[in-house]
Amino acid sequence: MTVAPALDGPGIDVLAIAAHRDDVEQTCGGTLLRMAARGLRTAILDLTRGETGTRGNADERAHEAEEAARLLSVTWRQALDLPDGAIENTFENRVKIVRVLRQLRPRVVILPYWDARHPDHAIVAKLGYEACFLSGLAKFEAGVAGEEAAALKPHRPFKIVYASLYADVRPTFIVDITPFIEQRHAALMAYRSQYANQAQGGGLFVPEEEIRERTFAEARHYGLLAGVKYGEPFVQKEVGLIDDLTLVPVQSI
Repeated sequence: MTVAPALDGPGIDVLAIAAHRDDVEQTCGGTLLRMAARGLRTAILDLTRGETGTRGNADERAHEAEEAARLLSVTWRQALDLPDGAIENTFENRVKIVRVLRQLRPRVVILPYWDARHPDHAIVAKLGYEACFLSGLAKFEAGVAGEEAAALKPHRPFKIVYASLYADVRPTFIVDITPFIEQRHAALMAYRSQYANQAQGGGLFVPEEEIRERTFAEARHYGLLAGVKYGEPFVQKEVGLIDDLTLVPVQSI
């Protein structure tokens, strides 16, 4: 594997790592939009290309991912070549992610929650975490040498959070995505090969006319937990730190 195209300018502020093209759009697309609106640089790393999906093919999903990235205002988006539906937490796969981490140098990494219906999602939670650890080791060479190695200096993200949308778990915190809910939906629906009504996979996929209702209802549920209209939920493993009790958001009563 070669290093992905160079990133112009400073490193990325927030990198979302997902198993499949369209995972990010469903779980943390609104958060990426909110971060971009604050002037932060966001990016998406899809680990597979969607070659074994019931609907569409890898080429279609690549074009759809480009359109979705534009709608999400991300700075950078690429896909690796891990096998769709058969992601494994191997040393080789960790190295592939390390190269991207060292290239983009994100401060925050978003991973899928570790308890998931789809095996790929659960594996990526551990795979991504271990790659973040390896990326910070000064003597870990990531399989490159010479000028390429010099350009990929060790880097460890400061923060790792988990997008917990489909897990039965109480979130650690909610991001208010109210101003971005329509744009988030548009980014998801850019995947016409997946979500437009069609005979193929008709018994497995939600009808197109129900997608908006379901995704908005989920975002409304999480928003209500935090006292806003629409929200996206996240889990962090470590405890939080508060400097001023009078500034803690979300009313108790």
